[in-house]
Amino acid sequence: MEEKKVLLSVKDLHVKFRVRGRILTAIRGISLDIYEGESIAIVGESGSGKSVFTKTFAGMLDSNGFISEGSLVFDDEELADTTVAINAQAHKIMDWAKKDLDESAKLIPGAATYRQMLELESEKRERGGLSEEEKEKAEKAVKELTAQRTDLFNAKQTYDPKKEKDKIKAAGDQIKQLDAQIKDLEKRNEAEAKARKAAAAADTAYNKQWDEKMAILKSRYEKEIAGEATAKDRARNEILAKEICLSVGRHSPRKQEKLTRGLLAALKKAMQMGVDLDDDQQRNLVFGDVTFRVRYLDETAEKLHGTCVLDLTKVTDPKDWTKIRGRRIATVFQDPMTSLNPIITIGKQITSIIIKHQGCSEVEARRRALELMHKVGIPKAEQRFDDYPFQYSGGMRQRIVIAIALSCQPKILICDEPTTALDVTIQAQILKLIKDLQKEFNYTIVFITHDLGVVANIADRVAVLYAGQIIELGTVEDVFYDPRHPYTWALLSSLPQLAQAGDKLYSITGTPPSLYNKIVGDPFAPRNPFCLKIDTMEEPPMFQVSETHFAKTWLLDPRAPKIDKPEGIHDIHEKLVRAFNIEEV
Repeated sequence: MEEKKVLLSVKDLHVKFRVRGRILTAIRGISLDIYEGESIAIVGESGSGKSVFTKTFAGMLDSNGFISEGSLVFDDEELADTTVAINAQAHKIMDWAKKDLDESAKLIPGAATYRQMLELESEKRERGGLSEEEKEKAEKAVKELTAQRTDLFNAKQTYDPKKEKDKIKAAGDQIKQLDAQIKDLEKRNEAEAKARKAAAAADTAYNKQWDEKMAILKSRYEKEIAGEATAKDRARNEILAKEICLSVGRHSPRKQEKLTRGLLAALKKAMQMGVDLDDDQQRNLVFGDVTFRVRYLDETAEKLHGTCVLDLTKVTDPKDWTKIRGRRIATVFQDPMTSLNPIITIGKQITSIIIKHQGCSEVEARRRALELMHKVGIPKAEQRFDDYPFQYSGGMRQRIVIAIALSCQPKILICDEPTTALDVTIQAQILKLIKDLQKEFNYTIVFITHDLGVVANIADRVAVLYAGQIIELGTVEDVFYDPRHPYTWALLSSLPQLAQAGDKLYSITGTPPSLYNKIVGDPFAPRNPFCLKIDTMEEPPMFQVSETHFAKTWLLDPRAPKIDKPEGIHDIHEKLVRAFNIEEV
């Protein structure tokens, strides 16, 4: 198999939202490598997590959304290459960091003892209160009752005061009962914690023994950290100081000092805990809690040179996102009218992006904008340059949105259902345009859609999403002609283009699961006509079907009964080619 460069590597990504006092988990452990120059389609029903997943690529999550776990490593050489001038500020940062790191390195010999001290303190805390497991259980019970109360309160607000007084009263009574239950549960938990604290304080034998153990550990620790940093640690700290300077150098002096303090605190804690800072992965993790790490490569008398490991989950500074969003990762949205400013001319909207990201003159920006307008098929571009969006048709507006997205020649073009608002004939033109321009600009397409006809025409690979997880992944041929997950079978069976005249149109029964709750087993199990008992009990692993094909279903387990895909999607190659006018190579 041809070796391809991984442009974006997604590992165990979890995305959550705070919604009315509850946590909704929209993305649940997605791992996916996206390759340079490929077209990959993200497919699934509404609410499966398609748009949320790709919004994380460009830092476009809503304000109540956050990434709780995982990484998004973007391999872009231009962004990764970093230089920092060795000026007075750089010397100040490096000198400060080196001195502080050498002082912290004295703690390394005592790491094992320090961890023992922490364990001893944790043991005493647990004896004097609820254990972590008990706290978690108690908090979960309170949250469940609070969630019930929130749902009841929201439902109560929708009732008609004139016609539904009985429902309003019943909801009010239930809310009072839940308030009392929550208060009672919190009181019981608090009383239990106080009782255990009092019992622990009264246990003089244990406390005396604990004090003796802690005194021995503290004495040993003081001796272990009394020496100086080793020559090896000092040499490593010199590199670490340069990496700190490289990692904070793109910010203002004030922000540099703030981040340096954070990095020095994180590195001190790592040394105290015995983290192996010579290990690249460990060093990335320590830096990642503050800012992404820039690895030191070399230097001259004038500047430091390094390369950064760009984990998009760690990017928080708006200035950093400005260098990524639009410039390296661009998005084409569903509705071109809402993507364009109605009171600014088309030409101005394109040139402003070019000037902002490429720093060229207005004359040069106009020349490039006109060139792009020609490339996306705008007739008489010079005459239409100063028109407003309302003077363009829907298809022409979407062409302009594509021109704006491509104006900075991004590495990744996210197409979020860009043909949904267009009629069928225009859809085909836009899809062809996106695919044709890919050959010239060599961008990677990430295409979000629920239209499998679009997938057949534009994608090289397909990732099928359900309930925030990838449940099947493979080439278009794998997923269309040899689907393995029952959900993929259901999606294909739902295509009206594949049905015969007089056939009853297939629809998937039920609704997707609530993502507020923890899902047990296979999330598709309640809607799956081929459901096995284990589907309701245990989440299936991702099984490998072939070198390019993977599916997350217990049906692929060697112990599972042999169940064939539905009759309607057997031998569908010819039907697909005919239905969607697929160009076969």
